[in-house]
Amino acid sequence: EMEVEELQRLLAGMEKEHRNLLARMEAGEAELERLRKVEGDKVAQQDRSAQLEKEVATLREKIHHLDDMLKSQQRKVRQMIEQLQNSKTVIQAKDAAIQELKERVSYLEAENLEMHDRIEHLIEQQVSRGGLSSRARSKSEYVSSKRLPGPKPLPLIRVVET
Repeated sequence: EMEVEELQRLLAGMEKEHRNLLARMEAGEAELERLRKVEGDKVAQQDRSAQLEKEVATLREKIHHLDDMLKSQQRKVRQMIEQLQNSKTVIQAKDAAIQELKERVSYLEAENLEMHDRIEHLIEQQVSRGGLSSRARSKSEYVSSKRLPGPKPLPLIRVVET
């Protein structure tokens, strides 16, 4: 009987140790699973970190490219402003020349009218004296046949506004 009791006590101890080992094994498996999950998260974080580093590098390249383009466009705008200012200066000079030519044309037109009046007056005097011929010449004959002294006629300048 003692042997049976001793065996039962040993059997109970073995069952108790078996339960403890099962509990420790389950706890170990749970810890192992948790560590695997943490390790998996760590790998996922490393992958995400590598991906974000690539994106940052790409964005830095794009920013650098855009900075270069911006500087180029700024240079072009400065050149265009300079050209515009030069064009304005040229236009102002040409406007001044045009105004001077208009004044000169007005002066010449006034001289021309004065000459026509003189020619008309001379024609009237010659006709009233019985002049050069029996028939009266028209004003246009005298004007067209007479060449007025003075500078050569200026070329026609056409101004186109834009």
